[in-house]
Amino acid sequence: MKTRIWLPLLMIMTLLLAACAGATTESPAPTAVPPQPTAEPMPEPTAEPTVEPVEEAAADIVDIAVADGRFTTLVTAVTAAGLVDTLKSEGPFTVFAPTDDAFAALPAGTIEALLNDLPLLTDILLYHVVSGAVLAADVVTLDAATTVLGEDVTITVTDGNVFVNDAQVIIADIEASNGVIHVIDAVLLPPAEEAALPNIVEIAVADGRFETLVAAVVAADLADVLQSEGPFTVFAPTDEAFAALPEGTIEALLADIPTLTDILLYHVVAGAAVFAEDVVELSYAETAQGAPVIISVTDEGVFINDAQVIITDIEASNGVIHVIDAVILPPTADIVETAVAAGSFTTLAAALEAAGLIEALQGEGPFTVFAPTDDAFAALPDGLLDALLADIPTLTDILLYHVVEGWVFAADVVLLDSAPTLLGEDVTITVENGNVFINDAQVIITNILTTNGVIHVIDAVIVP
Repeated sequence: MKTRIWLPLLMIMTLLLAACAGATTESPAPTAVPPQPTAEPMPEPTAEPTVEPVEEAAADIVDIAVADGRFTTLVTAVTAAGLVDTLKSEGPFTVFAPTDDAFAALPAGTIEALLNDLPLLTDILLYHVVSGAVLAADVVTLDAATTVLGEDVTITVTDGNVFVNDAQVIIADIEASNGVIHVIDAVLLPPAEEAALPNIVEIAVADGRFETLVAAVVAADLADVLQSEGPFTVFAPTDEAFAALPEGTIEALLADIPTLTDILLYHVVAGAAVFAEDVVELSYAETAQGAPVIISVTDEGVFINDAQVIITDIEASNGVIHVIDAVILPPTADIVETAVAAGSFTTLAAALEAAGLIEALQGEGPFTVFAPTDDAFAALPDGLLDALLADIPTLTDILLYHVVEGWVFAADVVLLDSAPTLLGEDVTITVENGNVFINDAQVIITNILTTNGVIHVIDAVIVP
């Protein structure tokens, strides 16, 4: 009986299990759970990073020249020659840049002529450019530098000043993004182009301020001389300088060609082109006329005799012109004639005659005479002058003690502490509070120029 009961129950349970199995859906396979990150401590907050300012790139060489305002002529020339893109390129370049004043100092018409001759203009501009950035500290260690033109410029240092050829560097080390600029006070000309400059006469004719000078040169038949190879240094008086001469002087000179020729040649130094930097180092210069001109430098400027130099270094193919504001006249009398004509040296003249020295002091020389005035002789003890006139050897010694051989101008005197006289004994030279003394006699007038020497006036007789 138990078997009957369990059998149906077993069948029912089997059917139920089968039904449940058919109704159940298959569950997806479980996926791996990713590992959880291990917690770490948070970093300490840091200061906000500093942002370095971005430095603005420097302007290039052309941009600097344009913005500066002192190089308008240079910029015009560079543009005309088609060199703008070159000088704005990577480079680097070193440019010796002439100012507008430097271009203005060229002979009249030169700039216009160059703008009409672009090959020549280009050569000149390239002669101002050196490849690489050469700063001032390096420039002063060189004696030459090769330009982009292929020609060298010379570099010299004089008294702390740097010169490129004859142009002075007046501002150094203007740095650009593609090189460096050094400012110069003159335009550089390649050696092959210097001959292309007009000669002295052509410059004077073209300038327009020297019409009287040109007319005088032509009248004296000196035009061919001043157009020759030279070199010459000409101190050129302007038309205003000639107009300041006494009325009728010019007409008289044009009618007296020998005198006119002497005067003109007195404005010329032959055999050398003496530029301003050299002129100021001289106390005198020998002229083509034969007599020297006295060069003096004062707080007011540079003077040639009594004429002031108002423009310097106008360069020509055969020399250089310095413009002066007065006509300078050569001396026409020797030492004795000058002393007699002055009227204040009658005792000195009488003493020279008594000692037989007139002819000697009218000789070729040159001599430098420290000349006592009549008042200086009058200050001698009573009877001494008469005694000297009766003692010719002693008088001769005293007179020779006042004479030095050669040209010794005031600028030279103040640099000396003594000078040998024709007597063979030295005089002492001292400078006190701006006053110059020869022994104990003060120099009261300097640089009286004569044909055979120079006279300095003193206020006492000096005794060996």
